[in-house]
Amino acid sequence: MAQTHLITYQLHIMIAQETTIDIGKLGKFTFPAGKYIYTGSAKRNIEARIARHLSHHKTLKWHIDYLLATKQASISQVERFQEAECTINQRTAGKIIVNKFGASDCHQGCGSHLKFLA
Repeated sequence: MAQTHLITYQLHIMIAQETTIDIGKLGKFTFPAGKYIYTGSAKRNIEARIARHLSHHKTLKWHIDYLLATKQASISQVERFQEAECTINQRTAGKIIVNKFGASDCHQGCGSHLKFLA
């Protein structure tokens, strides 16, 4: 039997109140309070990547790290998928707040891998 590999994950994030954050090289952005979904992937050890996102003690490396470092942000749920990151992201509804967020190397035209739900 073929082993299934989870390669993509989505973080369901709640921003408690509007906050302005400097997202590394992308610049400073204001995030409205509400629900967000971030879509990411890992070529290997997806659980270690997810654990890193859940940790409050880490070096700010990826765009999502800057958002999760704010006291206003909390992860409420994590989903895992076998499909490609862009496939999952493109079927996720929502508004783009920051263009190229988590998608600076995306060649599928996603625009952003962070979506604001409401």
